[in-house]
Amino acid sequence: MATSQDDCEQLISRFCGSLAPGDRNSFRHAAEGALAAIPCAGEGIWYRTVRDVWRTYFHPPPDDLRHRGRVTFGRPSLPAPSL
Repeated sequence: MATSQDDCEQLISRFCGSLAPGDRNSFRHAAEGALAAIPCAGEGIWYRTVRDVWRTYFHPPPDDLRHRGRVTFGRPSLPAPSL
């Protein structure tokens, strides 16, 4: 729950983790500016605001890299059992 300036920083840092290293600083500045512009702040609006800014900076890896196994998300699938 974001209830203080420190919590806002933690929220921004969590979103930074999934961005390319070159986009993190720009995202951080944009998120801080967007949060400063909110007249009535609370944890829900902070999260939605940072999420919307994050969406403009997040670029998923190309599909061809996922299919070749260079980028993995979670555990690899196990082969289907033979019957």
